[in-house]
Amino acid sequence: MKTDIEIARSIKLQDIREVAEKLGIDEKFLELYGKYKAKINLDFLKDRARRAKLILVTAISPTPFGEGKTTVSISLSMGFWKIGKTSAVALREPSLGPVFGIKGGATGGGYAQVLPMEDINLHFTGDFHAVTSAHNLLSAMIDASIFHKNSLGIDPNNVLWPRTIDMNDRSLRDVVIGLNPIKNGPLRLEKFVITPASEVMAILGLSKNYAELKERLSNILIGFTFKKEPVFARDLKAQGAMTVLLKDAIKPNLVQTTENTPAIVHTGPFANIAHGTCSLVAIELALRACDYTVVESGFGSDLGAEKFLNIVTRELNVIPDLAVLVVSIRALKFHGGIKKEDLKRENEDALVKGLDNLRAHLNILKNTFGIRTCVAINRFSFDTDREIKVVQDFLDKEKVPNAICEGFLKGGDGAKDLAKKVIEVIEREENNFRRVYDVNMGIKDKIERIAKNVYGAASVHYSDEALKKVELCERLNFKDFYICMAKTQYSLSDNSKLKGWPKGFEIKVDDIRIKSGAKFLVPLCGDILEMPGLPEQPAATIIDMDENGVISGLF
Repeated sequence: MKTDIEIARSIKLQDIREVAEKLGIDEKFLELYGKYKAKINLDFLKDRARRAKLILVTAISPTPFGEGKTTVSISLSMGFWKIGKTSAVALREPSLGPVFGIKGGATGGGYAQVLPMEDINLHFTGDFHAVTSAHNLLSAMIDASIFHKNSLGIDPNNVLWPRTIDMNDRSLRDVVIGLNPIKNGPLRLEKFVITPASEVMAILGLSKNYAELKERLSNILIGFTFKKEPVFARDLKAQGAMTVLLKDAIKPNLVQTTENTPAIVHTGPFANIAHGTCSLVAIELALRACDYTVVESGFGSDLGAEKFLNIVTRELNVIPDLAVLVVSIRALKFHGGIKKEDLKRENEDALVKGLDNLRAHLNILKNTFGIRTCVAINRFSFDTDREIKVVQDFLDKEKVPNAICEGFLKGGDGAKDLAKKVIEVIEREENNFRRVYDVNMGIKDKIERIAKNVYGAASVHYSDEALKKVELCERLNFKDFYICMAKTQYSLSDNSKLKGWPKGFEIKVDDIRIKSGAKFLVPLCGDILEMPGLPEQPAATIIDMDENGVISGLF
């Protein structure tokens, strides 16, 4: 079979204006970035009523190998078109960190990709650079204020705002700045977070218009004075310039799939350290322009889906119609204890053992959130009929609607059965959707609701630092903020080694990050990093370009 990039290059792309027409978007609302990319002006949202069903695509606990959630999301949207329904898939933008680290790309795979894949995986329309610039402008203004007489009385040792870069660079996790205090400002500890973990990225994704964007940016807590009083971005008068840098970045990006159907790709918060879905304006636009809006959330249902259902749907004021839970035979065998080198071999015992992880995620969606759920069995070429039947028999016994998805190999044709099943479940089953917590509950109550009702933890332990942060947030009147948990994606617990459906574990909250502009608190649980590092052999080593400008190595 051709590689992803070879398949992408074999597709005849349509002019993006033709793609926009499929969603009823007039050319006057488009800002063209060449022939195949465009930003959509926010004016399109005026006087357009919502009409789409909202489909959330999530997954069981992921493995390090990638189990095709993006591929399923794209192929499902294409599958709707194959059966006569209009659809748009709404995805996050890829981060350069994972592109050059492990993933090598994040635009789907095979015959279910969003295009042009090289552009989307690299600089795209510059949104990530805008976020990085806006974030670091605030960092520079903080240090300039301290250097020039420090009229706000900012304590250099109590600055909470880090710097950011969209690259995996572990050496930047802890740095020292101000090595020449007379010229460069006071010596202090500093750190970098990766751009998808920036609060500016979260704010951009949650803001519905320029006014809200500027208001949220103004509310960023950057640190404290020597008198222990809070200092916000508005105190530095930074919000105006930051908004200017994000003027175009707030507009959703329109691209197309391998079958020339519409795809909206916008913002990119990670789901293990942020809220993990594309922007609200991207989802809102799709909801007003088609029959079925397909939104992918990051990682498993315990992370991306939990945050989408508890945070994003509140901000959108919408009830999702159905969740598609992606599962693969390979991931189930991995959760059943099989090593990487043996995952392509048939092993029914490991598969059956791994079904525990599937049970856990079904429990989260169906019992905890009460949302209609359909399972997509993402079939790989090395999966055997016998293995597929084991999973189907289990789901049929549990009375869980399911369908095989072969979008990677067959594009929309490989997802028609899944699209039909989704429609059938929406029309046939009752939706008893509910959220896990009320925003007006206490901070610890909200954390424990997620830990116990979603993860299945027996208890929650708070470090002394975390308890101080809870008290601080209560003092600052941040009690009604959302909770955006940060933990490993590889386990339902905060320990990546606990596979399957762990029981009786304790969630450890080591610290809490305050994201007052985004209006959520981020409890840090276990060994969680806000700045990833490159592996021993990063994907960057195989990414190249020839003398004709032809890129290779993206996958």
